[in-house]
Amino acid sequence: MYDEAAVQLLIKAKYAGAMADTSTYMNMVMQAGAVLIGGIVIWRMSARFHKKKVAQRQRNNYFETTYSRNWKRK
Repeated sequence: MYDEAAVQLLIKAKYAGAMADTSTYMNMVMQAGAVLIGGIVIWRMSARFHKKKVAQRQRNNYFETTYSRNWKRK
């Protein structure tokens, strides 16, 4: 199945620590990616819920003046 040189190379890499480092780094990269994607999903869900909440809020007419209604006129 494997030739002797390949087996020796694998054994040497395992005991030198190269293989252990690679798996550790890959695990860290996968966890960082999962946290990033999870954070973006939670952020977007929060933005959507906030937008719905703001749309349902009733506007207070106390501060409505002609100036505040027309100050953005171009």
